[in-house]
Amino acid sequence: MLESQSALRQRNIAASWLPAVNVDGQTQYQSDVAHVPLAAPTGRPLFSPPKATFDTAVRVDQRLFDPTVSAQQRLERAQLAEQQARVRATLFPLRQQVNEAYFAALALQARSSALEAAITDLEGRLRETTARVTEGVALAADAAAIEAALLERRQDALELQAGRRVALAHLADLTGLPIADGDTLAVPRLDAPVARARQESADLRARPEYALFARTRERVAGQQALASAQERPRVMTFGRVGVGRPGLNFASDEVEGYGLGGVRVQWNAWNWGVPARERAALDEQSRIVSADEAALAKTLRDAVRPDEAALDRLRDTLTLDDRIIALREQVSRSTDVRFREGVVTVSDYLARVADLQRARFAKADHEVQLAQAGARLLTTLGLEVR
Repeated sequence: MLESQSALRQRNIAASWLPAVNVDGQTQYQSDVAHVPLAAPTGRPLFSPPKATFDTAVRVDQRLFDPTVSAQQRLERAQLAEQQARVRATLFPLRQQVNEAYFAALALQARSSALEAAITDLEGRLRETTARVTEGVALAADAAAIEAALLERRQDALELQAGRRVALAHLADLTGLPIADGDTLAVPRLDAPVARARQESADLRARPEYALFARTRERVAGQQALASAQERPRVMTFGRVGVGRPGLNFASDEVEGYGLGGVRVQWNAWNWGVPARERAALDEQSRIVSADEAALAKTLRDAVRPDEAALDRLRDTLTLDDRIIALREQVSRSTDVRFREGVVTVSDYLARVADLQRARFAKADHEVQLAQAGARLLTTLGLEVR
């Protein structure tokens, strides 16, 4: 829409070089006219123009030299580029919204995967315990406790699935892409681009706001050029043909046709310093743009620091998660064996299962958080997340 609007304006500016055609018409009556106080032998005045007059004419003006036209064209192109850059900068925050929706759905998906492992373990243990109850070597209460725990995990799974559907629907709205409940979201591998971004963050100018600053400077330069062009002379030709009473001979009382033409020069020789002050104001605007650019750079540096700290922390945390899960699995296997032998109670067994599930949940969450921190850092710096 901006391009279409600018194209129409450019056509209007280009039309300035075409001949301008004007039709003028006027009729009037005046109470007195110039006359000579002498009379002819017949008694009539020697010079008596009419009091009722009319004039109808067609006037054509053609520009020959006008530096403001090309300056207006350059300014219009600069304004279009600035407006387009502003739209991109306005839309850019949607990227963070997409990131948040994506990783919200991804976190629920990761938890669902970890929960499926716990459900599978409990289903197997329930079958074994039910068989032992049938054989009379286990209490029915043990099977009931395991079944209750299994049903609770299935409730958790339903809750996770519902939350994931909501997150996917929000993601589909933001992206305009169809996303089915069965679609699997991938964990982006961002180690390499994040490492490069952290090394180059001080010099990166990938945010669309930087392009907007550059386009604004170009627009200001165009306005300065137009202000300077308006101080230069303009040359045009003109022609006029018409009919009037009187015509060019003002002493005549007849209806006559006439024509005239020539060259006109326009130059505002004295403008009271208005263009100079306008250029000075535009210079101030350029300095404001530079100050805004410096403020943005500082804001971005401050914004990425928490993500950089989170990246370092989460990498160390994931290493510990692997060790914690390995230990929890070892404890769970030992408890499982002792539960089969009747050495530990079903409560102890379910407590160890819950510990293992929490450890798996924690790792799943930390993996997603690590990817999300990397994506947030890249997006903050204006880089694509792929």
